[in-house]
Amino acid sequence: MENRWQIALSAGLLAAIWCGVADAFHLVTWIGFLGCSTFFAQPKAGFQGVMMAWCTNLSGVFWAWLIITGSSFFVSPVLGYIFTGIATSAMCLQASYQKLSFIPGAFIGCCITFAMAGDVATILPSLIIGGLLGWSMSMLTGQLVTLNQKWSAPARTEMTSVD
Repeated sequence: MENRWQIALSAGLLAAIWCGVADAFHLVTWIGFLGCSTFFAQPKAGFQGVMMAWCTNLSGVFWAWLIITGSSFFVSPVLGYIFTGIATSAMCLQASYQKLSFIPGAFIGCCITFAMAGDVATILPSLIIGGLLGWSMSMLTGQLVTLNQKWSAPARTEMTSVD
C-alpha cells in the first residue's frame, strides 16, 4: 500500500474532527463511522459513492423501522420474525436497482436502527454526515498523494542529474 501515510493522516485528522463535531452537536460518533465505512466498502468513487452509501444505508434504516413499527402492533413475536424475513428478502431484492446494489449497506443501516431502538431522528444526521466523512477522507488522501508526488519529483530529478 504505497500511500499508507497519506491515508493515515487524512483518516486520523478527519476522524478527530468528526469526533469533535459529533460531540458538539450531540450526534452519534459510531453511526457516522459506519456511514464512512459504507462509503469505503461500496464500489463507486466520488459523489456517486456517497449516493450509493446513503441510499443503501437509508434503505436499511427504513426496513428496520418497518420491522420495529410493524412488530409493535402484535403481541406474538412470531410476526416480528416474519417481518424480519420479509425485510431481509427485500433488502436483497432491492439490489436489482443500481443505487441500492450494495447489499451490506442496507444491512448496516438496518443494524444501526435496531441498535438505536428505531430512533430515526438520531440516526439520520450521523449516518448522512458519515457518508460525507468517507468522501472527505478520500478527497483529502488524493490531495496529499498529489502533494507528495510534487515534492518527491524535484528530489528524484536532482538525484538523477548528479548520477
